[in-house]
Amino acid sequence: MATTRITGSAKQTVVDFLEKAGEACAAFQDKTLVNLPCRVLQLDEIWSFVGCKEKSKKTAKGKHAGDIWTWTAIDAETKLIPSWRVGDRSARTAMDFCNDLADRMNENGEVQITTDGHTAYRMAVGNAFDLGRTHYAQLIKIYGKDENGMDIVTGIKREPVFGKPDLELCSTSYVERSNLTLRMGNRRFTRLTNGFSKKVANHCHHLAIHHMNYNFCRKHSTIKTTPAVAAGMADHRWTLEEVVEMIDRHHADIMNARFEAAFDAKFTPERTAPKTYAPVAPKLPWYLQGFPNSDEKGGTSEKP
Repeated sequence: MATTRITGSAKQTVVDFLEKAGEACAAFQDKTLVNLPCRVLQLDEIWSFVGCKEKSKKTAKGKHAGDIWTWTAIDAETKLIPSWRVGDRSARTAMDFCNDLADRMNENGEVQITTDGHTAYRMAVGNAFDLGRTHYAQLIKIYGKDENGMDIVTGIKREPVFGKPDLELCSTSYVERSNLTLRMGNRRFTRLTNGFSKKVANHCHHLAIHHMNYNFCRKHSTIKTTPAVAAGMADHRWTLEEVVEMIDRHHADIMNARFEAAFDAKFTPERTAPKTYAPVAPKLPWYLQGFPNSDEKGGTSEKP
């Protein structure tokens, strides 16, 4: 609504543009973030909800997605977020997320992965990544009660899963900090407000825009440049004007492709002569058909 008041545009116009921007940002990053040189990855998932919380779905009006989780990965060295996935907290979503992440890594490089103690990660990481080049460990948090009876973390345990992980690099601090950046910089993740997503599709579009800005436009305070530049995926820090130009090019290419497809569908090839107009060899009588000196069309190869 704030954008509507500032620009004077209709609400649906703003929503339509955000949808197109999200589609373009998602497609661009899906195409660009490949063959990555990441060596130390941290994985985690952040909670939010669409429409209403899970416990309110039975009494809420209409159909809502309820609780939803955003799975993210971050490179501890370049601070790049190479992949994210929206879904539930099941093993199936973990598999989809880890398969997409593994496909984006350099085929010849080794990688160390750290996750929390969520059991879905064990099978997902083991199935998606090459066991010979992957070192995986889990950082398991030990919970207890404080003096008020609230759950608190009383300790941690670093547990190797497979490979030879360096336990000194076994941490989830960077990915948890990036989740805080996501929650603070994205109104849809802010707690106790009415800015939450009402549709899963719009939730995903906004995530694509957020990660486009994070990876390519926003200078990270630690590395003094953007994560995309640090990872070699861009040669300069992008401006928002360049992002808008990329969005326009993306949808212009889509329109051109649709026009060419429609033109090809309506194009009628040049008419050819019907078979009845083609010259036909004289047909031999039935008693000469199949004679050794006759050809396949019924003619003879030798003159009588």
